[in-house]
Amino acid sequence: MMRWSPALPPRPGCPHRRLRHLLTHALPRGLTPRASTFRPWASASFVGARHIFPCALAAGDVEATRRALQEQLGAAEWTLPGHIVADVAVECGTDPQTLRVEILTVED
Repeated sequence: MMRWSPALPPRPGCPHRRLRHLLTHALPRGLTPRASTFRPWASASFVGARHIFPCALAAGDVEATRRALQEQLGAAEWTLPGHIVADVAVECGTDPQTLRVEILTVED
């Protein structure tokens, strides 16, 4: 079993950078990504990662933006060689003007 550490490089073929690039282009105007992280994830049948992207909202209604972004990202077609997007969740962040996008990927 491979141990996870923030100091270790990601597994070969990890789609985190590609996801960040795709997400940055999909975010509506006024919503900017902050430093992102990922954690390896596994179930009895699958191996993958949880990718977490905090975002700051410049102005506007956070809840309305969250709902619209959840719908948009949930319907998006993600192109990740060797990986599949299994789930996308958009939640309100800990700060009043932040959102947190979490994307679960599994190896294909």
